[in-house]
Amino acid sequence: MLRYLFRRLNLFLATSLVMIGVLFYATNLFPVDQSFALSGIHTPSESQLEQINHDYKLDSNKAMQFVAYMHQRLTGNLGVSVTSQQDVLTELSSVLPASFELALMAGFIAILLGVPLGVLASQSQHKLTQNTIMAVTLTGYSVPVFWLGLNLSLWFGVDLGWLPISGQINLLYEIRPVTGFMLIDTLLSDSEYAMPAFKDALLHIILPATTLAVLPFTVVVRSTRSAMMNVMNQTYIRAAEARGMHTGTIILRHALPNALIPVLRHLGLMLGAFASYAIVVEMIFAWPGVGSWLVSGIYQRDYTVMQGGILAVSLLIIFLSILIEVLHTVFNPLSRKELYASN
Repeated sequence: MLRYLFRRLNLFLATSLVMIGVLFYATNLFPVDQSFALSGIHTPSESQLEQINHDYKLDSNKAMQFVAYMHQRLTGNLGVSVTSQQDVLTELSSVLPASFELALMAGFIAILLGVPLGVLASQSQHKLTQNTIMAVTLTGYSVPVFWLGLNLSLWFGVDLGWLPISGQINLLYEIRPVTGFMLIDTLLSDSEYAMPAFKDALLHIILPATTLAVLPFTVVVRSTRSAMMNVMNQTYIRAAEARGMHTGTIILRHALPNALIPVLRHLGLMLGAFASYAIVVEMIFAWPGVGSWLVSGIYQRDYTVMQGGILAVSLLIIFLSILIEVLHTVFNPLSRKELYASN
């Protein structure tokens, strides 16, 4: 197992190295002075320019520049924002929690609704029920996220007026940030309006989280259905049925825990698509996360924000993908058996 973990660590380092190399190459293609693209300082003083040249080894060859670039970025020096002249790392730290909160809520909705429907689709004896569930998932997978988000905003926000369509919370509430997760911060607040603020934050997250949850929801339903159909044909399930164990007990205690292992792996494979969907959703609903911050930086030609945002999102996707693969191996007895056999 240690050898396997060491290989996964090497994979993470190698993939991250390639990604940073691509980012470094793209940075050199920006149509501005290199010192400006790297630091974000438009008119640096002589001492600042000397410091930039020293930090990024601009007087050396490309190999030394790449090493210096990687060192600066991985140690947290992302430069300053061209537009706000604030530290990029500080801005990134302030928008990351909102993106995490939205992603976690979307994942919770997808699993909460997707797993039962997947089990129902696999166990139902009625073809109409199975076909209806699969048709819904295929439709959800095919619908463009921007079209879905705009229509949900129009229906539930504008026409019916049930839900807010932009922002994270009403600006009338002043909530002191503690964790960065608005739902948690409202509960931790000592304000007399803490509960109304929590309800308002919950209403604000419903539409963007529902829109973002559609893609993982379809993946969860289809992979749960496929995994359940495979697990229910296993010998130990047949033995439990022969002993007269109740079907619901068999599903909840024996079949479903094993069926969720492949679901975990499928979710890991779609992290890249999920991140791209999240960026679109944040833009549609003006959600103050990394996606809207990054797109705003692209519109404003904020080169340091672009680099910082792409670096953070890419490293997170690489890390989470490998982490999910490791968890899949840990929880899957067949994967562990193959792993030990290969060793």
